[in-house]
Amino acid sequence: MAGDILAQIVADKRAEVERRKTAEPLAALKKRQDRIATPQWSLVRSILEGPRGPSSGGHRLQLIAEIKKATPSKGRLVPVLEHRAIARTYTIGGAAGISILTESKYFQGSIDFLSDCRVSIDGYYPGGRPAMLRKDFIFDPYQVYESRAYGADAILLIAAILDDATLRELVELAHGLELECLVEIASEAEAERALGVDADLIGINNRDLVTFGVDLAVTERLRPLIPQDRVVVALSGIHTRADAERMARCGVHAVLVGEALMVAPDVREKMREFLI
Repeated sequence: MAGDILAQIVADKRAEVERRKTAEPLAALKKRQDRIATPQWSLVRSILEGPRGPSSGGHRLQLIAEIKKATPSKGRLVPVLEHRAIARTYTIGGAAGISILTESKYFQGSIDFLSDCRVSIDGYYPGGRPAMLRKDFIFDPYQVYESRAYGADAILLIAAILDDATLRELVELAHGLELECLVEIASEAEAERALGVDADLIGINNRDLVTFGVDLAVTERLRPLIPQDRVVVALSGIHTRADAERMARCGVHAVLVGEALMVAPDVREKMREFLI
């Protein structure tokens, strides 16, 4: 059953994307994009240059802090998601980037969370906000246009759900729209595929998308396969300072943390565990 979860999520997402194409056609997305007055921010630059000083991989670990209401395995993490307030807390706490789950059925996210947080952070911290990453199951060019129109600076592309031609097409389209791409990998074969496209960042997922089990050894195994000039992010399974230190020793530039922050009684105090 576990092996069917990813396929089911993607199938449901395909149906959702078709509905969204009808509700908000591409022409409407382009008009929405034109209303974004503030400039795009680079997630790569946010990780390499700040906000706490440069990260050369391992010596200083940056944090991409995630906003998500639920997960398929744990269910709802918080009763009410105050996404704007959480984004401001992450900004104050020193996050280099903010990842926003927009998948609706399994993670209870919304594309509106992305635009809400973009507007809020632009208003509170003009010229100094974290980069905004849209985290979703993206496989259609429409979703790339949608991401830009709703305020993303970068998008997640999951190698496991994309063939080579589609992965390359989406990366090229994203770059044309001033979006960066975090390409997620979980195997040696996917590492090779990610290096074959112009990925801005490579994310090593410690979660097996078939079994949904987590093993930090995945990053330890795959990080040496990625050249030192690529920005590398460790994804999933990072809950404590010890986990973050283990990832830093691998030479990653940043960690993406979601669940541990969402359930923390004191979010800013929890963030300090990952800022090493």
